[in-house]
Amino acid sequence: MKPQLFVFLLLTSIFTFAEELTPDKQAALTTQIEVVKGWANDKKIVELVKAANSNPQGKDLTQEKWEKLTVLDPIVRGYSKNEAAEILKKNKTAAVAEAFLNTAEGTKVAFLAKTSSWSHKGKAKHEDPMKGKVWIGKVEVDDSTGKTQIQVSVPVEDGGKAIGSLTVGFNVNELK
Repeated sequence: MKPQLFVFLLLTSIFTFAEELTPDKQAALTTQIEVVKGWANDKKIVELVKAANSNPQGKDLTQEKWEKLTVLDPIVRGYSKNEAAEILKKNKTAAVAEAFLNTAEGTKVAFLAKTSSWSHKGKAKHEDPMKGKVWIGKVEVDDSTGKTQIQVSVPVEDGGKAIGSLTVGFNVNELK
């Protein structure tokens, strides 16, 4: 795809899905999407997602079980304290309200803070990146952070093939 066409399509999708953003915020979001793609292409992130795909953790977790776990539960802490989570923390800026990394199946590899959902399988925020596409959500108050944010998901790729997804929620008030 030609770079000009990609930028046009990206901007069109931002305007379509994020009508509440001002032009300045839309421009800042476009810049942040490129930053997030860099995170997803980090060699170590790719390696960790591949490892999680090969040896998935939490095989017996369901959404119901996930909702009952507290943020202090060792299972939850394992996803916020692992090597992938440390990379997310290192990359976090004031604009980042949340970030989570998913396996190919949509279950968690790592996150900054416990997410509302254990798996994002079947949801556009995971399925679009698994098709190699960028997904941009709507401006909304997020259940897990309580902040007005917009989520963006990008593929984690290995050899041009999507192996997972990275979702980052941006605090709209901090987008600059």
